[in-house]
Amino acid sequence: MSTQSIHYLKPVALCLAPGIPDSPSRHRRHTLPASEFRCLTPEDAASVFEIEREAFISVSGTCPLYLDEIRHFLTLCPELSLGWFQEGRLVAFIIGSLWDEERLTQESLTLHRPGGRTAHLHVLAVHHTFRQQGKGSILLWRYLHHLGSQPTVRRAVLMCEDTLVPFYERFGFYPVGPCAITVGSLAFTELQCSLRSHASLRRNSNC
Repeated sequence: MSTQSIHYLKPVALCLAPGIPDSPSRHRRHTLPASEFRCLTPEDAASVFEIEREAFISVSGTCPLYLDEIRHFLTLCPELSLGWFQEGRLVAFIIGSLWDEERLTQESLTLHRPGGRTAHLHVLAVHHTFRQQGKGSILLWRYLHHLGSQPTVRRAVLMCEDTLVPFYERFGFYPVGPCAITVGSLAFTELQCSLRSHASLRRNSNC
């Protein structure tokens, strides 16, 4: 993938995952799109970090990505990110990069391997005023469909605490064992997901 160009998702009408209710607020008319999904850019880094800092530092004292690292990935591989904007305001995001080994290692936290076929999901976060509304589920569903439309990306991988494993299993992820990466005293489970099923769903949908 070129590191010199930025690819944007064409804003499209929201297509919800099965079982996730629609919201009447989507149909209101505004100068800015009521609901828009697009790849992030380095200019979005400050807004991304503001959400991430509140979501993670307040809980664990650390962040998956700090501001310089966010800018790093949004410069090298913006097409592996996705932000959800409502009336121009970032409310949720995912940032990923490419990895080229079977399992995650400490290096995978900071590196983007352009020849890799695995999308490493570094962080998913939702603004605190928009939590408990299903936004994380909707965004992850759309992100996996987005990855499934990229022919060179075969699977997705992430690490999370054990309490979050059931959430990701709903989207086709499955545990592959303890992650080799630890952050302080925190231990993580590594999960993987084949993107073939998501690509098939995208081809067969009307979105």
